[in-house]
Amino acid sequence: QVQLVESGGGLVQAGGSLRLSCAASGSIVSINAMAWYRQVPGKQRELVASITKNGRTNYAISVKGRFTISRDNNKDTVYLQMNSLKPEDTALYYCAADRAMVVKGLNMDYWGKGTLVTVSS
Repeated sequence: QVQLVESGGGLVQAGGSLRLSCAASGSIVSINAMAWYRQVPGKQRELVASITKNGRTNYAISVKGRFTISRDNNKDTVYLQMNSLKPEDTALYYCAADRAMVVKGLNMDYWGKGTLVTVSS
């Protein structure tokens, strides 16, 4: 089993920045793909960014150029640097991990409990 714990959420003004962290513990050697998702009430959870164990990244169009996902395999931690935040980025952000090399949409193997990001206008 793998446990994921997110941190770094909070309230920020539009145009500001936040950095989310996700620390993994447990059977971490099995993890390949890691990703950040977000969800707002009444909407489906959506993929924000993903990263493979060898560093290949992928971003949602809505965050490309503003968000950066990175990974420290020595610390078993994945980060999401969020710049130029907009009110529409307000959501509960979830960390996810999978044993596969690619993300599997909402069928990732492991999920954190989420960290709330609120962007005020």
